[in-house]
Amino acid sequence: MNAMHQYLFDACRAARIGEPPPPAPGTHDVAVLRALRDRRRFERVLAGRPARGALRTALRRLPHPGTRRPAR
Repeated sequence: MNAMHQYLFDACRAARIGEPPPPAPGTHDVAVLRALRDRRRFERVLAGRPARGALRTALRRLPHPGTRRPAR
């Protein structure tokens, strides 16, 4: 059973007993991801690191696919 089946069962049960239906799966996904991003930014500020640009900085450290590493 997936999330949609469980939602349909819960919505049917709620309708039978006169309760409001539960929110559909995925309704709050964007809000959860936004809250997670904000929390991580807040933790970075508390740790004294820049709040923005962490992903771009990490990607900049990786070798570019078109370049070759020098032989050691």
